[in-house]
Amino acid sequence: MQVHGKEKLRVHIRWMIRRDMGEVLQIEKGSFEFPWFEEDFVRCLRQRNCIGMVAEYGERVIGFMIYELHKTRLHVLNFAVAPEYRRLGVGEQMIDKLISKLSSQRRTRISLEVRETNLSAQLFFKDSGFRATAVLRDFYDDSTEDAYVMQYRYESEDDEGYADNWTQRLAG
Repeated sequence: MQVHGKEKLRVHIRWMIRRDMGEVLQIEKGSFEFPWFEEDFVRCLRQRNCIGMVAEYGERVIGFMIYELHKTRLHVLNFAVAPEYRRLGVGEQMIDKLISKLSSQRRTRISLEVRETNLSAQLFFKDSGFRATAVLRDFYDDSTEDAYVMQYRYESEDDEGYADNWTQRLAG
């Protein structure tokens, strides 16, 4: 399978373990102007409802995601792919893994915030089926930047009419 003329990488997505932290921190620093520190990851992952997963290619961690489990949704706190592995389908496979955790009976949506200046992330999540649903003014502690709340809604085949109505309500 190809992605924009490049071969798509098949990755293994698994739970994050302590020894992944060095590679995760490298990806984090290479991805964000205001990166998380190791303490931020550790504090988050110690919470009962916080999950860390990594995308592994060969023996190397090339992407990660941190998300919280809530009663009716998953909330993505951090998501990144190593710069040299972007646009090869890695992020898409990580999103597919998250979507596979949704169901019409329990968690029906995925939510996240994206910086207003992070256009590539906005476009990636939009292409993955997420929609901007709100703007959070002056959201970040490290800048005066706004955040866009983006959501993905689970659709079973019986929910298609509902999903169309929901999309129309957002659009109009």
